[in-house]
Amino acid sequence: MIELKNVVKKYANGVVAIEDLSLKLNRGELIVLKGVSGSGKSTILSLIAGLSKPSSGDIVVDDKHISKLPDHFAAAFRRDNIGFIFQKYNLISSLSVAENILLPLYPLNLPKEELEPRLQEVLNSLSIEDKRDRKVKDLSGGEQQRVAIARASINNPNIILADEPTANLDEKLSLAFIKMLEGLKASNRTVVVATHDPLFFDLESVDRVIEIRDGKVV
Repeated sequence: MIELKNVVKKYANGVVAIEDLSLKLNRGELIVLKGVSGSGKSTILSLIAGLSKPSSGDIVVDDKHISKLPDHFAAAFRRDNIGFIFQKYNLISSLSVAENILLPLYPLNLPKEELEPRLQEVLNSLSIEDKRDRKVKDLSGGEQQRVAIARASINNPNIILADEPTANLDEKLSLAFIKMLEGLKASNRTVVVATHDPLFFDLESVDRVIEIRDGKVV
């Protein structure tokens, strides 16, 4: 499903974030990338999503070589294949729950009669149907996270990427989030979580824990 081949990521200031990293992730797996802040795990998610490009090496996602895609093609690939759950959610606080969730679909110019069933499905699945018209700024942290998950899954992507998703949550909300991820995995999505939260490391639902240190697989 996802393969990184001898990937290097260097920034303009000379910092090497990823160094000669090779990795294969299979369809339907729940994978945890373990490592301290600055280890390179978030950079790996960014590369898989096509948000950044490697300095060298190749990245293949669902048989597509995404390493050198022009930006507009990378954006289309990401919209069609990737759901990204950001650490700070990246929601637009002035918009409603429904408007935030539907953002990835607006470029497709789908008719309203097609948008509404998709929206209702994700609202119901995450128990936030009663929040659809609330402004995001008025929600709790746990509710905002569910909105972020709904937005990440509204386009029915094959791959869900989550970057430090429990960093701002207490243990109860973290466990609830893990249940949601397990539900996404059960629907045959490939789920990749970058975290240093020990709650993830011994879960039966996790297929592999891969430790990243100094931009390399340990």
